[in-house]
Amino acid sequence: MAWLQNIISRYDSTIWIRVIGTILTTFAGFMLRPFLAFYLYDKMDGNLLVAAMVTSLQPLTSIISGYFAGSLSDRYGRKPLMVAALFIEAISMAGYIWAESLLAFAALTVLNGIGASLFWPAASAQVTDVVPEEKRSEVFALLHTALNLGAAAGPLIGVALYKINPAIAFAICSCMLFVYCLLIVWKVPETLPVEMRERAKQTTDKQSIARMKLTDHTALIWITLAAVPVSLLYSQVEIILPQHLRAQYDDFLTVFATLLTINGILVVCCQIAIAKFAERFATHRVILLAYLFLACVGFGYGWAPGFFLLILAEILFTIGEMLYGPQIQKAISVMAPEEFRGRYFAIFGANWGITGTIGPSVGAVAFRGIGGAFWFSIVGLLLFVGGLLQTQLVKRAMQHSQQTTALPPEAQSEPSHAVQS
Repeated sequence: MAWLQNIISRYDSTIWIRVIGTILTTFAGFMLRPFLAFYLYDKMDGNLLVAAMVTSLQPLTSIISGYFAGSLSDRYGRKPLMVAALFIEAISMAGYIWAESLLAFAALTVLNGIGASLFWPAASAQVTDVVPEEKRSEVFALLHTALNLGAAAGPLIGVALYKINPAIAFAICSCMLFVYCLLIVWKVPETLPVEMRERAKQTTDKQSIARMKLTDHTALIWITLAAVPVSLLYSQVEIILPQHLRAQYDDFLTVFATLLTINGILVVCCQIAIAKFAERFATHRVILLAYLFLACVGFGYGWAPGFFLLILAEILFTIGEMLYGPQIQKAISVMAPEEFRGRYFAIFGANWGITGTIGPSVGAVAFRGIGGAFWFSIVGLLLFVGGLLQTQLVKRAMQHSQQTTALPPEAQSEPSHAVQS
């Protein structure tokens, strides 16, 4: 049992609560993923574009509220934002059980977007608060592993429940979110540095709160834009890939759920090992390799003539995301000044909001116009170009952060967080 104690003691208790909560909520969340798009598709009388537009409301809301969420977490703390976010998401998931009209689905989707935008900037900043730099990519990998524990079993169970009654899956998801909320209330302390909390309590003058001028943080903006092709691929997997598979396989829902399950199992088995191995190499090189894998996935999804090659594409997708996620989050955590951690993760997270907002609708139009094979090929080309750009941006940003860290404290206080591309 000594090895187990060593593993537990390696990370702060806050991280382990996050791991438990992530497993609970993503198991339930991945139960919904295989059929959520089709659930909306059926509710919208088979109108793919309308279903895609409703799906887009969640990330659109996240873009609008995400920056404010990051600012709030930097001012009032990580815990209040995370608790509020999970409670809001639990309510929205429960609401889907009784929703019937387009307006009801739209309102619940917006509510869910608000919850998601409140949670992730605060949660990512929390990791940066409690984990030293040399362990951050490892911890982000651990959380990614926890996220995919749910993916390993959730999709196939979700398909089975969908055939019985979709309301069961929504109810389970809502309950899991609420349990996670209670765990954070009960077990997770506030991690925002004490001096920043005291500064926020003592002042009522908004001008005296650390303000963030985006023109001083151009490196972050460019890195966010270069991440758009990655999140675009994810947005197409959510709603367009199942439609593409529908034209090739009779039991396409089971095929899609199987791909998600393979992804989840591989991440659970390999994520920590791959993250530790990737630490031997420069961050920008690992990110380039991840983009190249994901670019191959775009072509694989589009042109795979059989199930075996489709599985191979999914394996490449899994390796790519295991390399990309921990390393890009580590890069953002290293770049972020202490007073802007929540806002840095919120701004970077906007790349998911951008593609989540326009991706399903653009994908639906492209799917109708040129077909799934050519559309996924275009996504693959965008990933290749984006990878070349992101490699240079991350390399420069990391070098700049290291140089800034090496300066004496009085020099570090000068406002120079931008790296010109």
